[in-house]
Amino acid sequence: MNPFWSQTARELSPYVPGEQPRIANLVKLNTNESPLGPSPRALEAMRAAAADSQRLYPDPEATELREVLAANHGVTPEQVFVGNGSDEVIAHAFVALLKQPKPLLFPDVTYSFYPVWAQLFGIAYETVPLDGDMRVRIEDYRRAAGSIVIANPNAPTGIALPRAEIARLLEERRDIPVLIDEAYVDFGGESAVPLIADHPNLLVVQTMSKSRALAGLRVGYAIGNAGLVEALRRVKDSFNSYPLGRVAQAGATASVRDDAYFRESCARVTAAREATTHALVRLGFVVLPSSANFVFARHPLRSGPELAAALRERAVLVRHFNKPRTAPYLRITVGSDDDIQRLIAATADILRR
Repeated sequence: MNPFWSQTARELSPYVPGEQPRIANLVKLNTNESPLGPSPRALEAMRAAAADSQRLYPDPEATELREVLAANHGVTPEQVFVGNGSDEVIAHAFVALLKQPKPLLFPDVTYSFYPVWAQLFGIAYETVPLDGDMRVRIEDYRRAAGSIVIANPNAPTGIALPRAEIARLLEERRDIPVLIDEAYVDFGGESAVPLIADHPNLLVVQTMSKSRALAGLRVGYAIGNAGLVEALRRVKDSFNSYPLGRVAQAGATASVRDDAYFRESCARVTAAREATTHALVRLGFVVLPSSANFVFARHPLRSGPELAAALRERAVLVRHFNKPRTAPYLRITVGSDDDIQRLIAATADILRR
């Protein structure tokens, strides 16, 4: 450990992102990237933005992007905040909203960045166990808390709560900020955005990395009461006044405007998810009901680490979380038709042996 590190750096246990290896002919199903390309209109807008204007700073408020997002979600631009990926947006929310005198609550099996941010920003937190079916139970969040964050659909399970359940949580916890992380909502979940009008403590965060196939662009956003958004803006302007470059703003804006392409892409990924689920079930897997662009599956006769290693030997990369409740499972991204065929063929071969 370097002697010049701060105490904060010494104590951190950083988030570990999905592996990005360079393996020939790899089937990469470990980071929930889209098997489809971005909107052609988004690509065209990005090419046009890559011009002499790059010498100038971008709009620090991303005004046009916030306006189209507001129109798309039926809110005002003052209720929209954008940032460099939903990770940055949520990190700002941890500082601006979720850091309260009482502990932050989130599920014991969820996005593993949450405890990292809590540690980084000195936020006391408690995890709330999922039930025996790996589901979030709203009644378990009635304990003392200063704030709540829930991914819906949850990751890595893929299981979604109905909007009515989120509404019930908000009715019971009107006294504290509640963040709903909707990174995967476009693949079958019910967004909580319509609940914002009646719940000034609700912040909803979404990303363009998954359903809009813009993971390389790094664009995320939050929607909530204007007072919550102002708190995010204050943190952003104390950290980085220009989080989104000109190319990112242009591409994201064009993507939101291309609604037909967006809806078709989501439908194709959803259909591929169902095909992947059925194929895995035929091989004997137990697959949790997913509303995301991935599935969470285990095989009764093979361990998660064993399957993940054997698939890697066959150039098929999936995600394995080696913790007690998740160790039996593999998180498998929905890929292209060819990806799915190769995954199933490799898995069948492993099981035969």
